[in-house]
Amino acid sequence: MTQRSALAGKDSVPDWVRTAAQHTLPTYPATTNAVVLLDDTTLTVSPDGHAVEHHRRAVKILRQAGRDDADVVVQFDKDSKILSLHIWSIGADGHEYAMKDNEILEFGYEGGGGLYDDARYKAARPPGRDPGGIVAYECDQRLPGYMTEDDWIFQGSIPSVSQSFTIALPPGFTFGTNWVHHKPLAPIDLENQRWRWEFKDVPAVDLKKVSMAPSEGAIAGRMAIHFEGPTIPSPVGGTWQSIGEWYQQLAKDRLVATPEIAAKAASLTAGKTDFYDKTEAIAEFVQKDIRYFVIEQGIGGLQPHAAGDIFRNRYGDCKDKATLISAMLSTLGVHSALVMVDTNRGFVDPDAPSLMGNHVIAAIEIPKGYESPKLKSVVTAKTGRRYLIFDPTWDKTAFGQLEHNLQGGYGVLVEGNDSQVIQFPVLSPTLNTIHRSASFQLLEDGSLKGSITEKRFGDLSEHRRRLYTSGNAKEQQEFLDHVLQQDFTSFKVADVKVENVESLNKELTTTYTLEASRFGKTMGGLLMVRPRVLGRQDLELDHEPRTVPIDLKQTMQVQDDYSIELPAGYAVDEIPDPVSIDMGFAAYTSSSKMDGNTLRYTRTYTVRELTLPPERYGELQKLATVISNDEQSSAVLKKKQ
Repeated sequence: MTQRSALAGKDSVPDWVRTAAQHTLPTYPATTNAVVLLDDTTLTVSPDGHAVEHHRRAVKILRQAGRDDADVVVQFDKDSKILSLHIWSIGADGHEYAMKDNEILEFGYEGGGGLYDDARYKAARPPGRDPGGIVAYECDQRLPGYMTEDDWIFQGSIPSVSQSFTIALPPGFTFGTNWVHHKPLAPIDLENQRWRWEFKDVPAVDLKKVSMAPSEGAIAGRMAIHFEGPTIPSPVGGTWQSIGEWYQQLAKDRLVATPEIAAKAASLTAGKTDFYDKTEAIAEFVQKDIRYFVIEQGIGGLQPHAAGDIFRNRYGDCKDKATLISAMLSTLGVHSALVMVDTNRGFVDPDAPSLMGNHVIAAIEIPKGYESPKLKSVVTAKTGRRYLIFDPTWDKTAFGQLEHNLQGGYGVLVEGNDSQVIQFPVLSPTLNTIHRSASFQLLEDGSLKGSITEKRFGDLSEHRRRLYTSGNAKEQQEFLDHVLQQDFTSFKVADVKVENVESLNKELTTTYTLEASRFGKTMGGLLMVRPRVLGRQDLELDHEPRTVPIDLKQTMQVQDDYSIELPAGYAVDEIPDPVSIDMGFAAYTSSSKMDGNTLRYTRTYTVRELTLPPERYGELQKLATVISNDEQSSAVLKKKQ
C-alpha cells in the first residue's frame, strides 16, 4: 500500500478527529498495542427502504506492533457502493495529514485461486502510523437494496473508548434488535424516528496469546438491527423463521433439477434400494466431483447458482454444493433443505437471530422409521422430522458425519414456515480416532528398531488424507520426518505404505519401519528408556488467568499400544506407575508392564466435550500435567550381574 501523502495545514483534520484525539485513555495492560478512540455509525433509511451507513473511526497507536490496527480497509461491491471516503492522520509529532483520493489503493480478488468475487476494497496505510499517532476515516456507503439488516460489531481485538450506533427511519418504519454475546442495551430516543446506542470503554477480545481460545466471533459483542416499512416487500425480519423464509425465497428457484441432473442421480443410485446407500452416492458425487470454486457478484454472496449450471460446470461454492445435493435428491423422492451456518463454533447465537454467517450445508430428511448406525450427525427439528446434517464442501469428512468445528454449534434450517435454529450434535470420540501400535527391539547401545502401524479415522485423518492425495513424495517424506523429530533425535524410516486414503469410511492406515539411534540413555550399568515411544498429546497450556471459554476443538480418542523387547542381559529395575485420571470432559489412562522380556506400554486419551467454561481451566492444567509427566517418564533397565 502507498506510504505517500500530501502534508496539509492545520485545518486538514476535521474537528471530530481532534476531539477524539483529546480523549483521556484508561489504563491498559502493557500488551495493548492500539485503541479505538471513536467508532460512530449512523444508519439512515430512506422512504423507499434503501439505507446508507455513515461511519467514523479513529484509532490511536500505542506501540509499534499496533501499526496494523490503524490500517484503513473498507469493503464494497456493485450493490454496496462507497459514496465517499476520507482518511486523515495525526503523527506523534502533531503533524496533520489528509490523504488524496489517488493515494487510496483499490484492489480485489478476481481470478485468485478458487475464488472470483466482485467484492473489492479501498485501503490505505496513512503516514504517521507510529506510536502516539492517530489514524481516522469517514465513509458513506450504501447498503445492498435487498438487505434490511445491519450488524454493529462493537467489540474487537483492541479496546475502544467510545462506540455508538444511530438509526434514522422514515415515518411508518419500525426496527428491532437482537444482541449477541451481550445483554440488550436500551437506545436513547433522539426523537423524529432516530435512536442511538452508546458504549464507553469497551474491553478488547484479545485472543492472540490465549491457548485453546475460541474464535473472536464466538465471544465478541455485536447487535443485529433489522428494519421494515410499507415500501419493503420482503424484509429479513428478526426471527429465525423470517430469516429462513427470506432465504428460501432467495434460493428456491435455484433448487430445480434438470433432466441431466435426474439422469445422473438415477445412474449413481442404480441398483441401490437402501436410503443410506442412495444418499451416500449422491453426496459423495457432489463432495468429490464438484470442484469448490467461488463466483460471487453482489447478491451472489448469498444466493446460490442454479442447480443446472452447477451440475453442467462441475464447480460451485458451499451453497452451490448444498443446492445441487438438494436438487439431485429431489429426483429420488428424498427431501433436503439448506442450512445457514458459520464455520466458527459459537458465532451463531440461538437467542439472537441474524443473517451473519459464512457457510451453507445440507440437511437431508430421514424417512420415518428408518434407522442406520451409519447415520451419526442427526438432528430432530421441532416438527419431529429428522435430518442428517452433511457438509459437501468438507471433502475429507465421511458421509453420515460432520466436521468437528460445526459440531455443537447452531445453524438456520431453511424450511419455509418451519424454518428454525437447530443445534448440531457432538459426535462420539470413537468416531475421531488414532490407534498406534508397534513392536520394537531395544539394543544394548540404546538404539531402537521396529515396525509401526498407525490408523486414523474422522477429522484426525483429514490432514494426512489431503497430504497423501495432493502432496508430492517430498512433502510426504518431510511431513513424516517432522512428526518423528518430536520424539527421536536420529532415525531412519523405510517401507512406508499408506492405505484407504480415499475411503473416508475406512481407517487411513500407515505402516513403516523405524530405526532410531540413541533412543535409550546409558548411565553406567543402567539403561533409561521411554515406554511411550512416540506420539504426543501436548495441550500447550499457559499459566495466565483465564477469562474466556476453553475450546477443546474436537471429541476424540487416541490409543497407543507398544511393545519393546529388552536387550539380552538386561532386566527392569524401575517401571513407571500406572496412570488413571478422569475429569469428565476428558480421561487419560496408561500402563507399563513386563511380559517376560518385553516391556508393554498402553494408553488411552479420550476427549468427550468441545468447550469448557473458564473456571475449569485449572482442571485442564491438572490433566495436562498428568499427561506430560507420563509421556516423559522412563523405565530403568539394569544389566544383570
